[in-house]
Amino acid sequence: MNYDLVISSQPSKVDIALLKDKKLVELHEETGNSAFQVGDLYLGRIHKVMPGLNAAFVNVGYEKDGFLHYLDLGPKVKTLMKFIDLTKAGKLKSPMLERFRPEEEIDKHGKIDEVMKQGKEILVQVAKEPISTKGPRLTTELSFAGKFMVLVPFSDKVSISQKIRNKDESKRLKGVFKDIKPKGFGLIVRTAAEGKKVEDLEADMNDLVERWVAMVKKVKTTNAPTRVMGELSRTSSMLRDMLSSNFDSIHVDSNQVNDEITKYLSSSPEKLNKVKFHKGTKPLFETLGLNKQIKASFGKNVTFKNGSYLVIEHTEALHVIDVNSGGRTNAGQDQETNALDCNLEAAKEVARQLRLRDMGGIIVVDFIDLHKAENRKELFNLLKDEMKDDRAKHNVLPPSKFGLIQITRQRVRPEMNVKTKEKCPSCDGSGEIEASVLFDTEIENNVSFVMKEQNEKSITLKVHPYIASYLTKTESWLPWSKSIIKDWKKQFGGEITVESSTNYHFMEYHIFNSRGEEIRLN
Repeated sequence: MNYDLVISSQPSKVDIALLKDKKLVELHEETGNSAFQVGDLYLGRIHKVMPGLNAAFVNVGYEKDGFLHYLDLGPKVKTLMKFIDLTKAGKLKSPMLERFRPEEEIDKHGKIDEVMKQGKEILVQVAKEPISTKGPRLTTELSFAGKFMVLVPFSDKVSISQKIRNKDESKRLKGVFKDIKPKGFGLIVRTAAEGKKVEDLEADMNDLVERWVAMVKKVKTTNAPTRVMGELSRTSSMLRDMLSSNFDSIHVDSNQVNDEITKYLSSSPEKLNKVKFHKGTKPLFETLGLNKQIKASFGKNVTFKNGSYLVIEHTEALHVIDVNSGGRTNAGQDQETNALDCNLEAAKEVARQLRLRDMGGIIVVDFIDLHKAENRKELFNLLKDEMKDDRAKHNVLPPSKFGLIQITRQRVRPEMNVKTKEKCPSCDGSGEIEASVLFDTEIENNVSFVMKEQNEKSITLKVHPYIASYLTKTESWLPWSKSIIKDWKKQFGGEITVESSTNYHFMEYHIFNSRGEEIRLN
């Protein structure tokens, strides 16, 4: 499978889309206000210690205090606090750690008020972005992520990614890093480091150490609450996290982003020729057909194969996804087989939707009932397999006796939402209609069903005059400059007559057979 990254820059934001085999699987928006992102480091001040929660609330400059639980302190928190105190007092000659004496580790079953005191300054990292009415989730287990490794201060351990299965390569990397890493810093070696030259690995490590040094200098001269180090841009962090993936192409439309990516990929020159610069006047997302995919993917109802669809509902406690067949089944198959076919396609779309919308917390999926245990097992295994590329931590439970599958998925930032409805042109904007960009696709799917599944060889399509004009006009982007209707005729192998009526509202249509009888679509 191939991945394509699409980065569209606008004056006030950057839109980032990740495609898997040309299908949208992730969508991110980066605005000028990029504070409190996962990975950001803040010098905060303990506002309140809550022994009952075994946690502390930390003022990091956000409208709501950040939440710091005892389990997120990490065993080295006393060493970190000592380092910050000495740095602020100007008693440390160097930000490096080779001569710094660590404090004893804290008990993992200890109490927050034994470690944290109200009013004390503390260095924290954002582990989970502010969501809804909650402030950021914080940790004092600091880490600095690079292309090939993650730098961990106050540690000397070198860990190799388990995805590097070549034992000789794993041994080589461990030896390289033990020789070059500075004392007092640990490393988690990422999969992308496999096969890289020592100079590339050392350059990445030195870059992370320089970020640590710059952060310490800022801590020394600033007072809480202050951000002392920002995470990379969303674009760079996605490139970093997916550097080992097989990018088929990276599309950009900004000189600045193009230069940034070229510089970032300098250590992987084999990927540089995959960067494609868009020069056309038509917006990049529109050129690649992404606007249509976005509109089709973010509504309450999401159609997938053969008219089947998901209904996605959100509550404060959880997300609920209902699978519907749309009333279209294969007459040559029994009910169990039809239900299994629909569920398997639905599982693929559920996995894509969770990743695309970045849905987190508890998700309950109500699949169509399956009576055979082997079919339920096949559905469960497919859903797990489809979610294996999801970088968010998740857990999928087997189907319950009611046919429900429960999923928990890590939530580190607010869910992605896109407005998919438009103002109604028939009522001066007082109502809303489904996205017009998807209307021809809806008609095409229904025409396909009628002509292929129901074997209708001649149909009449009645629509609003504007829609009739759109469907019958010649389109230069179609082969041989055909109209959409002519293309459908060739595709579905039948006769399609288009009739218009001013009595129809803008997005109303009906399909009739050769006897003039209306064909019911649901």
